[in-house]
Amino acid sequence: MRAFVKDDVCIGCGMCIDIEPSVFKMKENGKAEAYAPGTDETDDNVAEAIESCPVDAIEEA
Repeated sequence: MRAFVKDDVCIGCGMCIDIEPSVFKMKENGKAEAYAPGTDETDDNVAEAIESCPVDAIEEA
C-alpha cells in the first residue's frame, strides 16, 4: 500500500512514524511524509496510521 501525507493538513504529531517508521518519516519542515511504499508486512500498520491520524492528513495513494 502506498500512502500520501497532505502537507497542508499534517500537524507533525509523529503518530504515523511511531506506527510504521519504515514508511513514514519527518521532513525538515516538521511535517510527516510517506517516503516508501508499504509492503505485505507493513500494509496493516500503514492502514492503522491512516486511520489513526488525528487530522486525517494521510490517505492511500
